[in-house]
Parts: sequence; structure tokens; C-alpha cells
Amino acid sequence: MVAEDERHRDIIEQPVLVQGNSNRRSVSTLKPCAKDAYMLFQDLCQLVNADAPYWLVGMTEMTRTFGLELLESVLNDFPQVFLQHQEFSFLLKERVCPLVIKLFSPNIKFRQGSSTSSSPAPVEKPYFPICMRLLRVVSVLIKQFYSLLVTECEIFLSLLVKFLDADKPQWLRAVAVESIHRFCVQPQLLRSFCQSYDMKQHSTKVFRDIVNALGSFIQSLFLVPPTGNPATSNQAGNNNLGGSVSAPANSGMVGIGGGVTLLPAFEYRGTWIPILTITVQGSAKATYLEMLDKVEPPTIPEGYAMSVAFHCLLDLVRGITSMIEGELGEVETECQTTTEEGSSPTQSTEQQDLQSTSDQMDKEIVSRAVWEEMVNACWCGLLAALSLLLDASTDEAATENILKAELTMAALCGRLGLVTSRDAFITAICKGSLPPHYALTVLNTTTAATLSSKSYSVQGQSVMMISPSSESHQQVVAVGQPLAVQPQGTVMLTSKNIQCMRTLLNLAHCHGAVLGTSWQLVLATLQHLVWILGLKPSSGGALKPGRAVEGPSTVLTTAVMTDLPVISNILSRLFESSQYLDDVSLHHLINALCSLSLEAMDMAYGNNKEPSLFAVAKLLETGLVNMHRIEILWRPLTGHLLEVCQHPNSRMREWGAEALTSLIKAGLTFNHDPPLSQNQRLQLLLLNPLKEMSNINHPDIRLKQLECVLQILQSQGDSLGPGWPLVLGVMGAIRNDQGESLIRTAFQCLQLVVTDFLPTMPCTCLQIVVDVAGSFGLHNQELNISLTSIGLLWNISDYFFQRGETIEKELNKEEAAQQKQAEEKGVVLNRPFHPAPPFDCLWLCLYAKLGELCVDPRPAVRKSAGQTLFSTIGAHGTLLQHSTWHTVIWKVLFHLLDRVRESSTTADKEKIESGGGNILIHHSRDTAEKQWAETWVLTLAGVARIFNTRRYLLQPLGDFSRAWDVLLDHIQSAALSKNNEVSLAALKSFQEILQIVSPVRDSDKPETPPVVNVPVPVLIGPISGMSRPFVRTDSIGEKLGRYSSSEPPIVTDELEDLNLWWAAWNTWYRIGSESTKPPITFDKLTFIPSQPFLTALIQIFPALYQHIKTGFNMDDLQKLGVILHSAISVPISSDASPFILPSYTEAVLTSLQEAVLTALDVLQKAICVGPENMQIMYPAIFDQLLAFVEFSCKPPQYGQLETKHIANAKYNQAEWVALNYVPFAERSLEVVVDLYQKTACHKAVVNEKVLQNIIKTLRVPLSLKYSCPSESTWKLAVSSLLRVLSIGLPVARQHASSGKFDSMWPELANTFEDFLFTKSIPPDNLSIQEFQRNENIDVEVVQLISNEILPYANFIPKEFVGQIMTMLNKGSIHSQSSSFTEAEIDIRLREEFSKMCFETLLQFSFSNKVTTPQEGYISRMALSVLLKRSQDVLHRYIEDERLSGKCPLPRQQVTEIIFVLKAVSTLIDSLKKTQPENVDGNTWAQVIALYPTLVECITCSSSEVCSALKEALVPFKDFMQPPASRVQNGES
Repeated sequence: MVAEDERHRDIIEQPVLVQGNSNRRSVSTLKPCAKDAYMLFQDLCQLVNADAPYWLVGMTEMTRTFGLELLESVLNDFPQVFLQHQEFSFLLKERVCPLVIKLFSPNIKFRQGSSTSSSPAPVEKPYFPICMRLLRVVSVLIKQFYSLLVTECEIFLSLLVKFLDADKPQWLRAVAVESIHRFCVQPQLLRSFCQSYDMKQHSTKVFRDIVNALGSFIQSLFLVPPTGNPATSNQAGNNNLGGSVSAPANSGMVGIGGGVTLLPAFEYRGTWIPILTITVQGSAKATYLEMLDKVEPPTIPEGYAMSVAFHCLLDLVRGITSMIEGELGEVETECQTTTEEGSSPTQSTEQQDLQSTSDQMDKEIVSRAVWEEMVNACWCGLLAALSLLLDASTDEAATENILKAELTMAALCGRLGLVTSRDAFITAICKGSLPPHYALTVLNTTTAATLSSKSYSVQGQSVMMISPSSESHQQVVAVGQPLAVQPQGTVMLTSKNIQCMRTLLNLAHCHGAVLGTSWQLVLATLQHLVWILGLKPSSGGALKPGRAVEGPSTVLTTAVMTDLPVISNILSRLFESSQYLDDVSLHHLINALCSLSLEAMDMAYGNNKEPSLFAVAKLLETGLVNMHRIEILWRPLTGHLLEVCQHPNSRMREWGAEALTSLIKAGLTFNHDPPLSQNQRLQLLLLNPLKEMSNINHPDIRLKQLECVLQILQSQGDSLGPGWPLVLGVMGAIRNDQGESLIRTAFQCLQLVVTDFLPTMPCTCLQIVVDVAGSFGLHNQELNISLTSIGLLWNISDYFFQRGETIEKELNKEEAAQQKQAEEKGVVLNRPFHPAPPFDCLWLCLYAKLGELCVDPRPAVRKSAGQTLFSTIGAHGTLLQHSTWHTVIWKVLFHLLDRVRESSTTADKEKIESGGGNILIHHSRDTAEKQWAETWVLTLAGVARIFNTRRYLLQPLGDFSRAWDVLLDHIQSAALSKNNEVSLAALKSFQEILQIVSPVRDSDKPETPPVVNVPVPVLIGPISGMSRPFVRTDSIGEKLGRYSSSEPPIVTDELEDLNLWWAAWNTWYRIGSESTKPPITFDKLTFIPSQPFLTALIQIFPALYQHIKTGFNMDDLQKLGVILHSAISVPISSDASPFILPSYTEAVLTSLQEAVLTALDVLQKAICVGPENMQIMYPAIFDQLLAFVEFSCKPPQYGQLETKHIANAKYNQAEWVALNYVPFAERSLEVVVDLYQKTACHKAVVNEKVLQNIIKTLRVPLSLKYSCPSESTWKLAVSSLLRVLSIGLPVARQHASSGKFDSMWPELANTFEDFLFTKSIPPDNLSIQEFQRNENIDVEVVQLISNEILPYANFIPKEFVGQIMTMLNKGSIHSQSSSFTEAEIDIRLREEFSKMCFETLLQFSFSNKVTTPQEGYISRMALSVLLKRSQDVLHRYIEDERLSGKCPLPRQQVTEIIFVLKAVSTLIDSLKKTQPENVDGNTWAQVIALYPTLVECITCSSSEVCSALKEALVPFKDFMQPPASRVQNGES
């Protein structure tokens, strides 16, 4: 044999060299050795076929087994011979193949358990040695000569497939599987099968059949357990967790519950098949095909066939995938290189390049068809088999291999774009990851093909639990809750599930790019696993082990606990690797995540259970790692997250917001290329979702949004640029009803903006800042925020002021650009306060905002806003263009005044008990009305101050007079409001605007630089902010300069000014007349103006009068008089009286009374220096003053109001208390006297009978005398009368002829009469000294009569002189009347007075030449009456004295007699002093006739009478003369 072999080797060498004979068929062409070989081989076939040999003559037979072995060895060792020589090929086709087919026949016909003898073979039953050797030959034939024997191979392969049938003997099936295994490790061969059969139209699909046969074979092994196999089946009652468990290979074998099984195995439906280690992966080392020494079929160990079939599958998959992927890779690299070459071709190579490219394309198309066919042919069978094995596998290593096969197939299908098969493999892995019968509808579809159209939903109808009877023999490593709407019970995860999960992660991680739509499957499964394992998202979207929130907690074994961090890590890495996906794959991933998230959202509706946050967390993670190309996924990503943010489940939306804000922050901080500052579109795109969040009403979302804004400001604030409007919009979108914490956070952001970022933002955003700050002021959740926001507005205004120039430039630039755009589009540029320049508009917006805050419902806010508004306008108003002031006045200030007035007048008068919390409210603020009053006060004062300080700016505005009228109207309505605080403040404001200096007229302008020309207003209190240097180029000085140097001077003509003042006068008059008019009815609530109000009102008049005096006429004076009179008459409320009224004893004027007198004083001074025509007003002033003088005795009435006199008013009883008018009346009287001294001679004063009026007025207190309310009154009245008369009488005498004073004389006489002989009784407690003083006053009056009146009797009407004489007469001796009481006599005995009257009477009687008989008669009459009365008194006295005996006479009679005696002595003295010719003879006779009567009195007992008598008698000595002759007497 060896020699034979040697020879064969030579033969081989020769034919290799002989090429030319290949076309010839005849054997003769062969070389000698080749010919021999041919003959030998032919004979070998003959012998095996049990025929006679042709060449080896004499050899009769050969063992068939030996023959087959020889045949195999020849074919195996010398394939080249057959391939190179057609003769040999012919032999193969014609001899070997038919032989093999013939020998196979008993195996084909045989069915297990029945034998037929129809086969021509020597043995009916399949004979193991031959069968095995045949299979070896077939293997060689197919392996070596497939290309020659295509059709024959088809038959062989079909036979092989048949041998796997379940009805064939076990050993036959085993060797058949071993044979198939040999092909499975040769992917190229398999490829050829596919190309030759499966891709041909009418051919058997051999490749598909092989794979399907393997699958059925494996299945049949589970279904038909070989007899005698112990099936370790888990009975239903057996409650252990896994029948047999294979632990990781290195840790030894561990069993739980079901005893120890040492072998890795498959177990399915009670069939237990061990896995034998039979071969190294990738090589087909057969066991039974090598048993050449056995004659009987060997007993096949349990699990052997299964193990080989299992390896077939694995090697098949490994081979196919590595081959196709290798070729795919080559094609791709070739494509790349050709495109690279093709990008710069030279002329010469272009043609060939094109050629090669098209060849390549064709080649690729062909290859791709083959690859797709291979996959399509095998995937169903593979999947069925692998799924079954996966289900049955109890060995970790086996499971790992199965999963790897499924994974590589899925990846391959993905690369080839075979969606259905890809999804099917992925579904298998997914199912393996989840507990059995898990209700995940995505995976429960019967055919994978329907997957693409299936709607994915997580809600299965019923959740199948793992029951104890389940076939799982796996170690349970985790127990958790299924993710379902109503989770029922728990589900368990085995270590195999975890293994599958890792495979799934691996698949997604490594092959994400080819997953496409199956991302949905993968992610849905992962989501459920993550849920069952209880992983919860943490920051950045990574999942960390967390506790399940409700239901039975997740139970995890230590084994899985150590795995969890790894799994969560892989999960994160999976999404990190999304950055390497191409854009399309990335979109698939994001779409899958979004639809998963939508499902999770659906599940979370209507309950507040813990939702699945997997999708949201992973969207976040994906977004974060793809920041470099964020634009392509930003819209779908954020659009979906915004929906999540609106979800009713709080945990769900919280994570949505977390994800969204994290993405926005990351997007802004990411280092984009080009950077964000140069890519504004991207920046706005990134910030937009932040703005969109404002449409969501959940407060927790808004809080997240605002926290995000705060962080963005802190980190990116300087570079926000065009994003500012969005960011500010977010703060501004916070509404009042959104809770305190939200408002507080938003406000924190705003504070940060105002303190740090105003300079960095575009100027166009400043207005938004103002709006937002204003809107916070209006929030009523938290008072402090409102107040602070007003402070912010002040800071903003300060910023505007300091950066005025730059802001203005920027805004103007922007405005110009917008204007241009608007013109191009043909639209009108629309912005608030439009005609004003943009910088001014900014200010106006600020003012308008503050204006809104000034009418806020809360008093503190109004107050703060008001102060800020007026301070800002005061401090920074100078920056405004002149024309803008018009808007400030009308749109801001007056608008504000209107609203405040309206609110104040309609405010509630109900008492507010307490101001929130336990704050007590002062009684002056305890109703809404009172609180509004404060606002009204503040506002009115502010506006007035602006009118006052900025008058030089406002006056040139054209409608200043209209504005002035409106302002006056506001002042008037405030002054007439029924609130003391408001009305008083209104008057203060009125005073303020009246203290404005009138502008200097052109004629008297000093020659100075123009700035000084403008009268700077009188500053009432410093104006805040004036001290700050003005930043703007056109400083106030220049501005003023501009106004004053422009053609029409800012000084409007005087007339215009006068109109303003007259308007003011009319307002003053209306306020005065309305406020002091007494109400018709009185009750508790009647409003009566307060003293300070009236005082202020009257105090305004002098200032006002200075401006209107030129046109002030009698009518106006009349109006003024009415107001002064009414004002003085107003009583004081009892509770205010202690503060206003002086104690009754002090003679002090109230300030109101002072003011009234001042007003009149101003008037009279003005008249004094004024032109002639003004002097006609004097009498009116006198009238006014005299009316006041009357108050001393008769206080004025205020309507029907009952007033108590203060002396007897208990403060608590009387509602209203009348003032003590005495001091006022007395002061008025002094004024009258002074004024009269100055004006007595004025024509008007003479004509209007002023003197008479004065006397008439004084007559009242003088006649009352002791009955006057105050003693001082009549004393003052007397002294005033004396002063007035001393001035007025000469005037009256001068005008005697004109008759202008005729009516005055009787008045004067009556006045004297009433005073000197008053009917009032002096008080009992009057002391002697007082009495004497009072008597002295009477004496003065008589002296005046003797000095000023009687000497000029001839200029004075006679009746008057007569009345005076009668009076003096009456005064000199009192007529006796028996009705006198003792007390009266005492009073009447005014000796000095009588004496004075007497003397005056006498003096008047004798001193002058009697000019008229009548006058002489009067004096004679007077004397004779006097003497006669004396005679009577003496007579009566003597009578009574005599009758009374020892009894003393009554005191008054004694006094009277003494008086008479004194009068007699006085008379005699007077007579002696006068010229003798003036004394009538009768008079002397009457005097002497008294003598006897006097002598009779000597007897009286009273010593006083005696001494008086002495005095009376002594003067008679002058009458003692020697008597003349009687004759003479008689003659005479």
C-alpha cells in the first residue's frame, strides 16, 4: 500500500504539470500513472458496489466498509486530481454519486420501529458502519467537489436533512447532525448552497431546509424524550424556585431547593437534556463519524445530539455573520477609497475609475442579494431554535452563547436593513429579559412582521405572575412590581433575565446605529426592567438604585445588588454613546424615547402613583451628550419635555422640568462652535423652551423654571444678549395668584438683574425691566416685595440718569433701524408714547408704572410709589425733552390725580379692624377712605410741587393755562372733600403753587448771561437729586439757556399770567364759599371744616391777592367778606377744642382769627398805596371789621347749629363749641381805630358814614357795659370811642354844612346816654378801687364832651347840644326816687362824675357869651332846676330828721343830703369864677334863698352831714355885705 501511495504521489506531480489534456474525455489522453489511478479508482467504485473490477482483475470482493474508507481517503487526499482532470470528475459524477445514493437507500426507507425489505441493499436495516462511512464520503464530496456536483449535492443535502427526522434511529440522527455540523463551520460553503439552490427559481431551498431541520431536530429532542432518560420535571406542587440551577462556571455547582445537578443542561417542559462539551467553538470535531472500529450502533449519551445541534446553530450564526460583515466592511472601505480617489481625478484615470466604480456597484448589488437571501433563508429557523434553547437553557455560558448569536443576527439584519428579522431577534432578546408572560404588548405580537404597524402600549390586559408550577429553574435574583396601570402583585427576575438585559444593553450600545425603529422595543423593555429593579433617575438622567415608592418593596438579592451599579453604568454609557450615532439614528432614538415617555404619561394620568421616569431621564441624558449638535434634536426634545411638564402627576412633571432646565443650562454653558455670542439664533432657540414654560400653570414647574433663570443669570448673565427679553419675560409672566414662593423667587431674579446686569443688557430691554419691576409692585401676595420693587424702580431710574447719554444713543440707533424696517414693510412703528423720543419713552414707561402703583389697593404701596414717582420726576425730570413734559403732565400726573380722586371719593368708610396679623391700625388710618386720603394728599402735593419747581419748563408748553385749570380743579375737589386731612393738604398745595415767582418781564431783564434770565422757582424744601451733577451733555443750564434765548421769551405776556392768577382766585373763592357755607341740617355726621383748614384757606388770600390786586374790585371784596365772615363763624368740634381754644381767661387770638385780620390788613395796606379808585373799598373794610367787633357781645351763628359756650360746655357733652370771640372782636376794634385814624378824611369814609357806623357798633357794648361777656370789651369800646371821636369830630364839624354827618349826632347822643346812665348793674364783687376806676372812665367821657363838643356848639345841631345839656344835668344831681334801694344809691353816688358834670354844665352855662337866647335859656333852666331840686332835698331831710327822733335816718337819705350840700358849695364856687355879667340875677337870688334852709339843718345828728354843712355854709360869707338903702332897693 505504501509503495502504491508513493506512486500516487508521483502521479500527482505529473498531471499538475500537464495542462493541455484537460479538454479531452478519453482515458487514453492520461499519463500512465494517471491512467492507472483512473482505472484503480474506477475499480474501487465497482468493488464497493459489489460489482467485478475492470482493472484489478482477480479481485473478487472487498469489505464494503473498507471500500468506503478507501474511497473517502482517496477523495480526501487527492482532491486536485479530480478537480483538474475531467476524466476523474466524470468518474465522481457517474460512479461515486450513484453509488452513494444507492447505498443510502435503506436509511431513507427505514422508519423507526418498522422494517421493509424492498431495498436492494444487502441489509434491510440501516447498518451503522456503512451508514457512518457513507456520511463521511458525502462530507468529503460536498466539501471538496461541491462545484462539480451541484445537483448531486442537492440530493445529498436533502438526504442529510431527512436523516434528522424523529423517526430515524438515534445513532443515525447523531451522525447526521455531526455531518451537518461539518458544513456549518464553513460559511463560504453555506454561501454557495444559498447561491446555488435557495436563490434559483425552481430549486429546493436547501440552506433554509438545513437550518429549519436543525430547529425541528432540537424541538423534537425536547418533545420525544429518549426512553430511559430520567426527566427531571418540576411537578406543580413542587414549590422550589428552580429545579436545577447552574451557577457561574468558576464558582462550583450550587443548587437551590432541587438538589444538585452537576451538568449544565437544557430543560424544557420537564425534559432535561444535559449540555456536553463536544468541540471547540468553530471546529466540527465529530465523535460518532470517527468510530470506524464499531460494528454495532453505539449508545448515544443523553444530550449529545442536542449539544451538537446547538453548536451547529452557534457556528452557523458565527460563520455567516462574520463572513457577511467582513465582506460588508470591505465594500464600505472600497466605496470610501473610490470616492476619495474620485474626488480629485486626473484626465487619464477618469475613465477607468468610472469603470471600476460601476463594476463595484454591480458586485455590491450581487453580494447584497446573496447576503439578504442567506439571512432571509435562515432567520426564522434560527430564531425559533435559539428562542427555544434560550428558554430551556439553565447554564449561564450556554445562555450567553445563545444571546450572543441572537445579538449578532439582530445586528447583521440591522446592517442589511432587514427590519422584520432584526425586530424579531430583538424581540426575542427583549422577551428573554422580562419575566415570562410579562404583559408588554410590544413583545406579544404573534408574528414579528406585524411589529412595524403595531401600536406600542405598555398596558397589557392581564399580568401573568410566575406561579410556583412554572418551568423556571433559574435562580430568582429580584422581585419587583410590574410597570402597569394597576400592578397586581409582584414579578420576579431571574439571573437569566438579567443576562438578557445585559445583552440588550450591549446590543443597543454597540449597534445603536442600525436599530432604527426597534429602539422602541429595546427601550420599552429596558424601561420595564429598570422599573422592576427599582432604579430611579438621579441628576443628569443617570439611573441609580432607589427604593420603590409604593406597593411591596422591590426585593433584590445580593447577587443582583452588586450588578445594579454596573447595569446603571452601562445604561448611562448606552446613551452616552448616542453621540456617535448619525443624525437619523439619533432621531430614531429620540422618537422612541418620546413615545415611551408618552406611554408613561398615559399611565400616570388619573393617579398620583410613582410614574416611570425612564424615558424622561434618558431624553435628558441623550440631550446632554449630543450638545454639539443640539440644534437637530432640540425642538422634538424640548417640545416633548414641555408636554411632560404639564402632566398632572407631580413627580412626572417635576422630572420633565428638571430635564428641561438641565438641558437649557447645559446648552447655554456648552462650548458651541461658533460660540453662542456669534450664534444668536441658537441662543434664542435654547432659551425658547424656558419661555414656553411660562404657559404652564403648575407652581412647582414655575419654581423650577425660575430657579433655572436664577442659575442662568448667575452663570451666564453677562452674555445673554438677545436672550434678555425671553429671560425677563419669564420673570414677568409670574401672576398674582401663583403663590408667595414663586413670586419671591422670580423677584430674586429681578433683583439680581437690576443690581448686576442693567449695564450688560441691550438698552431696548430696559423697558421690559421697568414693566417687570412694575408688575411685581402690583402683586399683592407679599407687601415687602411690592415695596422693594418700587425701590428697584428708583434704582433703575438712577441708572437711566447716570447712563443717560449712552442709553439715549443706543436707543436712537435702534429706533432708526426699526423705523427703516417699518418703512420697508409699509407699517407704522407702534410703541407706547410714540411721538416722544425713545429715551423719553423709557422714562414715561417708568413714570406710568409708578403711576399704576400709586393707585394700588394697599396704602403702603401707594405711599411708597407716590414718593418714588415724585422724587424721580423731581430728580431726573430735567433729562426729558421739553415736549415730553406735555405727556408727563397729561398722561402721567393728571391721569394719576383723576384715578386717585375717584378712588378716594368712592372708598369704603367701613372700619378696618386690624392690618393683617396683629398689627394695630392707628385711628387716623382705620378705614379705606382714610388710607386713600393719605394717598390723595401725597399725590396732590407731588403734582403741585412739580408745577411749582418746573414752572419754567411747563409754562412755554402752550396749554399751560389748561393744565393750570385742571390742577386748580383737583385742588378744589380735594379741598372740598369731606376729609380734614385731604382738604388741609389741598390748601397746602394751593399755597405752594401760589408761591411761584412771576417770571421777569422783558423790559426789566438784567443784562446777564441767559441762564440767569429764567427765574429759578422758589424752592419749597430742597428738591432731591438736584445736587447730583448732570451727566447729559445738554445740562439744565444749557436747556434753560435755550429756552430763554429763543425768540419768544419763555415769559408769557403778563395778561396770560393774570388769567392764571384769576383762575386761582376763582378756585379760592369756590373753595371758601363751599367749605364755609353752613349745612342745612345737622346730625352726628355733618362735616364741619376744621380750624387749620380754614386758617390755611384764609392764609392763602394774601399771597394770591398780591397777584390780582390790580383787578380786585368791590364785588371781589364782597365775596371775600362773605368768606371771612363765614370762616370766623365756624365752631370747633368739642374733641379738638382743647388744642385750639385758649383757656377762657387768656385773651389770645386763634390762628384763624389772626389770618382773617392779616387778610384785611393786607387789603387795607394795598388800598393805602393803591390808586384813588381803590379807596372806595375802605368803607367795606370798615363794615367787615365792625361786623367782627359785634361778635364781642353777640357771637355769630353758624347755620342752625347749636353751640355751647365754652365756659359752660363739658367737653364730652357738647358736639360743637363756640369760640371765644372777645379777643378777636377787640383786636378788630383796635384795627378799626387805627384804620380810622389813617382814613378819617378820605372822601369815601366821609360819604359812607363810617364814623356813624363805628359809633353805632360801639353803642352795643357801651350800653351793655357790665353785662358784656368780657369786662375788657366796654372799656376798650370807651377808649376806642374817645380816640375815634377825637379824630372824627373835627372832620364832622368840617363837613357840618354838607349834612353828611347829620344822622351821626343823635346816634352819638344816644351812645353817651346809654353808657353814662347804663341800665346794667355792676357785679357784687366790684371793689372800691375798681369802682373808682370805672368812674374815672365816665369822667373822661364828660371831659371829652366839655373839650371837644361844647366849645364848638355853634357847629353842632341844637338838638344834640340840648341832649348833652340834659344829660349833664342828669349827671350832676340824681333825681330822687323813693324806689331806690340802698345798693343802687351807692352806685349812683359817683361824686367825681357828678362834680364833673356840674362843672361842665356850669362852665358851659357861664363861660361863653350867650350867642342865642335859646342857649342862655338852656343854661338858666339848668341852674334853676338844680337849685330848686337842692331846696326840696333839704326840706325833706329836715322834716324826716325831726320825725325820726332818736332813730338814725336811712343811709341813702344821709348820702343824698351830703351830696346836695356838696353840690351847693360847688355851685357857689363856680358862680364866683364866672364873669358877673354872665350870671343871671335870679340865679343869685335862688342861691341866697338856700341859706335859711341850710341853717335849719344844723340840728341834724349825723356827723357826716354836719361836716358837709360846714363846707356849704362857708362860701356864704361872700354874700355878707352891708345892706344898701331900702329906698334904692325899693326903687330898683
